[in-house]
Amino acid sequence: MHMPILWWIVVGLIAGWATGKIMKGSGYGFFVDIIIGIAGALVGGFIARHLGLGVHYGMIATILVATAGSIILVFLFRLVTGNR
Repeated sequence: MHMPILWWIVVGLIAGWATGKIMKGSGYGFFVDIIIGIAGALVGGFIARHLGLGVHYGMIATILVATAGSIILVFLFRLVTGNR
């Protein structure tokens, strides 16, 4: 029962960390990176589903989709706030 929650935390952690490295930043801190990663997973999953990529992914594909969604979120956040 706790496995899906743990899975989302692990995916969020990996995606948030990867986004911090890809976007040339130091991240926003451990917990905020996890939250960004989880939110990115939701955004990435939404986009992937609407592009017809399906809803069931393997572990690596899930992390890649979450990372892509996180990158989009951080890009939009930086665009709105002016932070680079």
